[in-house]
Amino acid sequence: MTYTTSNTTTEDRSFASLALREELLNNFEFLGYNQMMPVQALSLPLMLQEHDVIAQAKTGSGKTAAFGLALLNRLNIQNYEVQALILCPTRELAEQVCQALRKLARLLPNVKILNLSGGIPIKVQLDSLKHSPHIVVGTPGRVQKHLDKGSLSVTTLQTLILDEADRMLDMGFFDAISDIIKACPKQRQTLLFSATFPAEIKALSKQFMKTPKTVVVEKDDSEVPDIEQIFYQAKNRANKYAVLKTLLLHYKPSSTIIFCNTKEQTNQLLDTLLDDGFSATALNGDMEQVERDVAMIRFKNQSCAILVATDVAARGLDIKELPAVINYDLAFEHDVHIHRIGRTGRAGSKGLALNIVTPADVNRLTAIEDGLQETASLRNIASLPIDDEMAPAPTMVTLRLNIGRKEKIRPGDILGALSKDAGLPGDSIGKIDIGALYSYVAVHTDQVDKAVKYFRSGKVKNCKASVKILH
Repeated sequence: MTYTTSNTTTEDRSFASLALREELLNNFEFLGYNQMMPVQALSLPLMLQEHDVIAQAKTGSGKTAAFGLALLNRLNIQNYEVQALILCPTRELAEQVCQALRKLARLLPNVKILNLSGGIPIKVQLDSLKHSPHIVVGTPGRVQKHLDKGSLSVTTLQTLILDEADRMLDMGFFDAISDIIKACPKQRQTLLFSATFPAEIKALSKQFMKTPKTVVVEKDDSEVPDIEQIFYQAKNRANKYAVLKTLLLHYKPSSTIIFCNTKEQTNQLLDTLLDDGFSATALNGDMEQVERDVAMIRFKNQSCAILVATDVAARGLDIKELPAVINYDLAFEHDVHIHRIGRTGRAGSKGLALNIVTPADVNRLTAIEDGLQETASLRNIASLPIDDEMAPAPTMVTLRLNIGRKEKIRPGDILGALSKDAGLPGDSIGKIDIGALYSYVAVHTDQVDKAVKYFRSGKVKNCKASVKILH
């Protein structure tokens, strides 16, 4: 049977209706969880009964909390062995899953969660694996490497989760995933979460899952984001940047992703934007992981206004309240176009999708129009007024500290040091990210000098921390 939002009764969406351990239930008020989202209401009862589950749900649907609660509820905290493995397509998504699990496990003592993803120095991971974690989250390539080296054992695994399985298969991880699954115990629970169900997903589920229950979260028209789409005409490819610059200076989005179709184009466009004084960074598959991390942290911290990215690089990114997206290159497929523009207009706010179209884009535009079931009206960029030729500057700056989880630093420690000891106003301190080796904090531009001066002489939780301004 397939459980869907239309054929399954989910009237009682309170978490209290589930057989969850007390620590998880008591944490919901702190997390702001009032009631279950559709994917949680459909899948959690099945997962808690230890069924294998295939869930079709998009990014942002609440799936991480769904499988996170199920595996944490089953966890034997006293047993320091790997009991759950979560595979993700990208290191960024893996880190987001780790952070979400740590929040869910806040009231559970000493739950160890480890990110085994590519881009992180393998020596750091080898040191962490000397003390076995309860939960491993990682990318298929790096997890397979640790299995081959013998540094990771999954013989005690209870739960295996494939998150965004369709994206992993798109990226060529089918063989790596198959090898990892074969290394896992046959007596386990397998959970597969995917936005779509291509043939490879079906083959994977038939080969490695035991009579799985299928959950489908159907599209709810009331949840469709409110996005205004506008198409602007460029005379030719050489004219595209002039159109883009006019769009940025007219609309002045505080934060925007500009999509390109190739890695080379992201680098070229970034150089041009920087030369024109725009606050921008790039994200593409050729970048080292540390560069990707810094780019994403600066963008999320609003210390960088523009992220120039390819579709592959932008997969799995959790970016909320994005005022606008710009398609510098039109997508080749309608589904990709919808995925791009769906990053704006979230959380009940109105979104804006700006598209640059050249005469050579006629086939791509036709595919998008067919999907939208309407004709795109091309506008002339000359009609847009520009009040200020200056590129808007971000209001925040990101500082990097050379302390992190290894020193048991928490966001509250950095917040306290800046607000109490350094005397910064609370509203001048933005997002704080704690990594294994480094921590990152966003500070308002007016308070940067004061914050840097404090870190050069003061301490955080009795730790001396060197500070670097990220550009």
